[in-house]
Amino acid sequence: MTICNFALLGKVTGFSQIQHELEQLMQLEWYAHVNKRDYQGGWDVLPLRCASEHLNGHGILQSFAIYPSDHWSNLPQLEQSPALLRFVTALPFSVKSVRLMRLHPGAKIKPHRDHGLCLEQGEARLHLPLQTNPLLKFFVNDQLVPMQAGELWYINADQVHQVENKGSESRINLVLDVVVNDELKEQVYAGWNTELSRVN
Repeated sequence: MTICNFALLGKVTGFSQIQHELEQLMQLEWYAHVNKRDYQGGWDVLPLRCASEHLNGHGILQSFAIYPSDHWSNLPQLEQSPALLRFVTALPFSVKSVRLMRLHPGAKIKPHRDHGLCLEQGEARLHLPLQTNPLLKFFVNDQLVPMQAGELWYINADQVHQVENKGSESRINLVLDVVVNDELKEQVYAGWNTELSRVN
């Protein structure tokens, strides 16, 4: 069976405005990633959309979908970021969680899998790099994902993936978990057009 490891969905319009809003979001409280066995160095999260039951809860509960949920709500930091909000609400599929994930200089995310989080299982993870550098390496099944700032990517998180930041500045990605529909499948298959993104 041929599996899609990753696919470029396209460039994001209004990206410069999103980057401008990032400057303000950087001033808020971020939360260290709870899965400490899966990384070394600094890796933290700013939640933007979370399970509705945690809307008034602690930032850790808002940042990580530990239990399944059918209802999701925007947090104030997303509602107060017009360009980001426009981007999220314009997506042609249902959005579950949204967060900013920052990997600090010298940090690495160890090889791991997020079981069931893939196109084939009905839930997909998307990445939009907002801040990156040439020494940031993101691998899925040992294949380098050539992410650039302003590009939206599908990542098959059910496959083994890892990230290392050997650059001098933090990598910040907008990470979204979304419900798969026919339009998303079409976008993924259209973007999955090189042998580099395929594995048998």
